[in-house]
Amino acid sequence: MNVRFYAPVALAAGLLAQAALAQNQAQDFSTVEIKVHKVADRIYYLEGRGGNVGLSIGDDGVVMVDDQFAPLSEKIVAAIRTLSNGEIRFLVNTHVHGDHTGGNENFGKMGVPIIAQENVRMRLAMGSPPNNAAAPAAALPILTYADGVTLHLNGEDIRVVKLPAAHTDGDSMIEFMGSNVIHVGDVFRTTGYPVIDVNNGGSAKGTLEALAKVIEAAGPDTKLIPGHGEVSSREDVRAFRDMVQQVYDRVSGMIKQGMTLEQVVAAKPTAQFDAKWGDPARFLQGLYQSIEKET
Repeated sequence: MNVRFYAPVALAAGLLAQAALAQNQAQDFSTVEIKVHKVADRIYYLEGRGGNVGLSIGDDGVVMVDDQFAPLSEKIVAAIRTLSNGEIRFLVNTHVHGDHTGGNENFGKMGVPIIAQENVRMRLAMGSPPNNAAAPAAALPILTYADGVTLHLNGEDIRVVKLPAAHTDGDSMIEFMGSNVIHVGDVFRTTGYPVIDVNNGGSAKGTLEALAKVIEAAGPDTKLIPGHGEVSSREDVRAFRDMVQQVYDRVSGMIKQGMTLEQVVAAKPTAQFDAKWGDPARFLQGLYQSIEKET
């Protein structure tokens, strides 16, 4: 397996990453409330601070998807216990970022087996941007896969499927086949533009390919849990993909004309979408860096 690790390609990228890290370190988690949302008969997600935590609850116990930040682990377990006293059988990481894997060490020490795409373990073990600190052994996935793995628990097949390198190079979606629910991780979000983390192997083309794969996997009644935000439909993901494609095409054309990142941002290629998706700066930065690598 060939794995590419990308160094920062612009000072702005490094400054943004450092700012995000500092913000995370400065957060007060004592006031965070973990909210439980029901998605289907046996599927829930937990909203707190960080990525949505997916849950499969049933006779076989609990399957978790992501675990937010370490200081929230006790609150997350308490929220799970309002739904089930069963064993937490597995924890699946959708990708490497700390707002989705920050609790890994705590759950690993509880004896919960952690599952992830092999690039997630590699980046955790070696240290990934922005802080590049290697994760402790207890935080590392003990079961990794190249393309996917299926769990047969709680009366359904739970398919963990590798996605193209999009948000990062370790992205996966988790399909709860009997429940008709998919946890998409940060490939799709309802809270803002996509984040293409080039420094952790993300890519613009991969984002489009991953969204297409999610759309293909979903049906008209499938409920999709985004990495951040509210439960959505296949058509929501399709509209998100179409927006990304339009901006991708515009930025690609600007790069071909020799425009710098600053000139692209000034040209406002996302103007028609900003009212819905917010500040495009991080999206445009990742998009620009990725397209430069592609050309």
